[in-house]
Amino acid sequence: MNKKNFKIIVSVFLVLSLSVIACSTSFGSLLPLQEGGSEVSQTVQNEIPSAKQQVPASSSTGNSQSSYSLPQIQNNLPFQAGDEVLTKLYKTVNPGVVAIWVIMPAGISQGSGFVVDKEGHILTNYHVIQDAIDVEVNFTGSYKTYGKVIAKDLDSDLGVIKVNVPADILFPLPLGDSNLIEVGQTVVAIGNPFGFSGTMTVGIISGKGRTLESLRATPEGDYFTSSDLLQTDAAINPGNSGGPLINLRGEVVGVNRAIQTTNVSISGAPLNSGVGFAVSSNLIKRVLPYLIAEGKYDYPYLGLEGLPELTLEAQKQLNLPQANGVFVTRVANGGPAQKAGIRRGDLIVAVDNQIVNSFSDMISYLILNKSPKDQIVVSVLRGNNRQDFKVILEKRP
Repeated sequence: MNKKNFKIIVSVFLVLSLSVIACSTSFGSLLPLQEGGSEVSQTVQNEIPSAKQQVPASSSTGNSQSSYSLPQIQNNLPFQAGDEVLTKLYKTVNPGVVAIWVIMPAGISQGSGFVVDKEGHILTNYHVIQDAIDVEVNFTGSYKTYGKVIAKDLDSDLGVIKVNVPADILFPLPLGDSNLIEVGQTVVAIGNPFGFSGTMTVGIISGKGRTLESLRATPEGDYFTSSDLLQTDAAINPGNSGGPLINLRGEVVGVNRAIQTTNVSISGAPLNSGVGFAVSSNLIKRVLPYLIAEGKYDYPYLGLEGLPELTLEAQKQLNLPQANGVFVTRVANGGPAQKAGIRRGDLIVAVDNQIVNSFSDMISYLILNKSPKDQIVVSVLRGNNRQDFKVILEKRP
């Protein structure tokens, strides 16, 4: 393969240190969902579904055990059919959803959130509260209070607000198992679109294992990757950010984060086009206890760039033995991958014996199962020879 072709392919598919560079496409822009204030639009990469695979649980050594434990919340809402289940679902879940009004230097913006425990912790998106001077939290009914931002997670676009309110105001919502949800299952979104609090919309899970840019820059000035997102066609619009995506059992399976759209309102706000994204509940379960107890969570860092996926044409141009895996385009100088011996041109085909078909497969496995200081085994094809490299993960710089 000549150098010109390599540069063309890499320029189309370039992926940064556990991150994918988002490229402008004819499908439109990826936009945050808060309403009002100053919004920054982001472009989105072509989405690649991750392979369905079973991954073992792994102990984490990089993030020490959190002093906070998520409460085990149960409800008695069974699966039912028709309008009745949606009505019961709304009445059960809506008391745990809040509207969030944020006073910022640029004005006022709005978003959504939901109660996660009886201690007054509320989960939302980072981009909802990132520039907050004051945060007002409105509960179902007429109760309103100010909240304090206690944690921000730019990597997964999550934020935690703490409120001091009477216990009978708090209705924590249970977190479901996002690994169990299937494409085609019905989900509902409840939030505060355009300021209309308590709005419920219905759709399905359209895809799993999606990846988007995170909101935290790499040392090179690009952005790390947010992984394990759910895709849904449930109508979510500006103001839905931070609100829950819920299955028919009344369990939160995701936190609504962004939409991909070409449609905008007369004020320039993004409008729903049937492609929305939510942070998965299993990622939330892993991160949230640390955000509440310590104010931060350290994500694992491999330190390489790779193509998000391989086409047959890319396989031919790169002279690769197969069209599945992560083709390494660069390794970070002094990073974990380089220290282990992985180099540009390697084709990653497995991590810890879990098959890797795309970049989203690899990063979802790492973020859901590994922490800094954990050791992984990365299997690569170098030419036609398979080699295994032991890599000690670090935390994202």
